[in-house]
Amino acid sequence: MERRKFIGSTLAGSTILGGALGLTGTKTAKAKQSNHMILTDDPIIERDVPGKPHEGKVLAAIQPHADDIPIFAGGLVAKLIKEGYTGYLINTTNDDHAGPGSVGETCLANERDWDEVVKALGLKKVFNLGYRNHRMEDIDIIEMKARLIFLIRTLKVDTVIGYDPWGLYEENPDHYVTAQAVEAACWMAGGGKDYPEHFRAGLQPHSVREKYYHARGPQIINCIVDISSVIDKKIESNIANKAQGPAGNNGVNLRERLKKENKKLPVFGNDDHTANFQYIKQFLLEDEKELGKQFGFEYAEAFHYIGPRDKLRSYTPTMDDYIKNSAVPLR
Repeated sequence: MERRKFIGSTLAGSTILGGALGLTGTKTAKAKQSNHMILTDDPIIERDVPGKPHEGKVLAAIQPHADDIPIFAGGLVAKLIKEGYTGYLINTTNDDHAGPGSVGETCLANERDWDEVVKALGLKKVFNLGYRNHRMEDIDIIEMKARLIFLIRTLKVDTVIGYDPWGLYEENPDHYVTAQAVEAACWMAGGGKDYPEHFRAGLQPHSVREKYYHARGPQIINCIVDISSVIDKKIESNIANKAQGPAGNNGVNLRERLKKENKKLPVFGNDDHTANFQYIKQFLLEDEKELGKQFGFEYAEAFHYIGPRDKLRSYTPTMDDYIKNSAVPLR
């Protein structure tokens, strides 16, 4: 799937996932592989959950470019926010190579879009690290890790969403440099000897407990997330990406083209926002629809999840599990 297009070959038909898993969560057949997906046995299925089960938790959606999270994880972010998370967007580049006009105009357009994405997904704030677009191989990755560690500790981030540092055949240096820095920062933020000056400033070590990774190329998938109830928020977050998003003004353009042919699509309505919204919903969500269909949902997103062992269906009980289930009081 290309970064600025939803239409792609992430799924290549109903045989990719080895048949529908349904809602039972029982084991699938051996992992099936498409151009972009290797599904593990017995993946985590995250369904829509009522109420606020994640009240008090904090997530950081980390992206190099304004359209990355909306395209690949807009549904997951909106779902977790709906379920009680407080969320922040961290943009690692200034997006100066993707958008209209001069370099300066491009930066400004994307900066405005970040703010709109935050609103669309229900996030609290955006932090911009400001590295040059397509030039992240030039940076000192230790400095970037330090900045991310500071944010993780300051915001007390429990869950991170971003690019997979082990995603295959990723050609964009912004993607893989960001992913590698994020992975290391999530681990180091919990250490008591990394950047002790943070502790003198009142911060404490803070470990990231969960990570949801997405990728453009082949990826090992072990988590399917039902995003059906928040699909409109995912769409709105992509509409917010006017500078470089996948939809642009294509809905309006298509409506005007059909009007010249004395035709119309009633679902496109009469205003520009509706036309662009429906353009995305009708034409640019094939992957999410196809993936959802395999698991009994209307729409779904796929991730490689790293987190507490007890969330994984096929995990080996630990010593702590054994003690919890077997220990008795001393007489």
